[in-house]
Amino acid sequence: MADAKVIPFDDDRSRGGAAQRPTRRRGGGTRRGGGGEPAPVREIQPLPESEDPPHGQGPPPGDDDGLERRVASGLAFLRRRLTGEYEVDDFGYDAELTDQVLMSLLRPLYERYFRVEVKGIGNIPSEGGALIVANHSGTVPLDALMMQVAVHDHHPADRHLRLLAADLVFVLPVVNELARKLGHTLACTEDAERLLGQGELVGVMPEGFKGIGKPFGERYKLQRFGRGGFVSTALRKGVPIVPCSIVGAEETYPLIGNARTLARLLGFPYFPLTPTFPWLGPLGAVPLPTKWTIQFGEPIPTDGYPPEAADDPMLMFNLTDQVREQIQHTLYKLLVQRRSVFF
Repeated sequence: MADAKVIPFDDDRSRGGAAQRPTRRRGGGTRRGGGGEPAPVREIQPLPESEDPPHGQGPPPGDDDGLERRVASGLAFLRRRLTGEYEVDDFGYDAELTDQVLMSLLRPLYERYFRVEVKGIGNIPSEGGALIVANHSGTVPLDALMMQVAVHDHHPADRHLRLLAADLVFVLPVVNELARKLGHTLACTEDAERLLGQGELVGVMPEGFKGIGKPFGERYKLQRFGRGGFVSTALRKGVPIVPCSIVGAEETYPLIGNARTLARLLGFPYFPLTPTFPWLGPLGAVPLPTKWTIQFGEPIPTDGYPPEAADDPMLMFNLTDQVREQIQHTLYKLLVQRRSVFF
């Protein structure tokens, strides 16, 4: 592969039980027996209510309606995909495919393998644009995908996170198409400002390759955030900056070495050597089942600054440092609180 040019964003042009039905009683009239005395009327007890099946277990036996609805929905989905009767936005984001297929593929990894715990999801605004800034780590950028699932599945307003990615993502076969369908776009100022102007949630990881490619000995130590390009973008659009700290990703692929020559030949920023890869072949590419925590911090407002503030280098430096320090402090706090890397 030819050397991949990295487009910097900073300096790296890098979602109850069954409803209760009223109790039905038979009317309190009388009937006459053989002696002419009114016979007592016995109240008829209501039938027990049937409960909805637990989530994810499908309809109870004999519930053909639920099964038929799902089959009909699935067939309609396939028909739309085959006939092209679905919509994508200007960036290639396919909301229907993401909600019904791609998130369903990522969810087992999120819920059962990494067992992600989410904190502070209410700090993400329910509407309007916002910039989520997170640490980046783990050799393979699974942390970005898990953060996207966290917002998609847990935010009360059902918001979707649009991630900014390096251009290497968009030159890899298959990965390119999947990234576009998930709503990712190039990590450049123009695309970020356009998405924020449309009221979207935008996610950025300013450490870039320096973060995911750092040695295991430097885990949870934030790398340089660049020149504050993300702060400048937030200031121009007047959107809040939401710091995000991710613990658990660092240990999925412990990076113990970097085959630089091989990386240059393949056009990669680094070629990872881990305790299992490449020594165990494809098996070595399986991530370790670490326990993750993703915490969204209190938003930092930017709408109180004048328009010219986006060009003030000192202000950008101070805000960048404030975001970085908040993320780093939260990382240390989460590391102290966790019992183990794996549970």
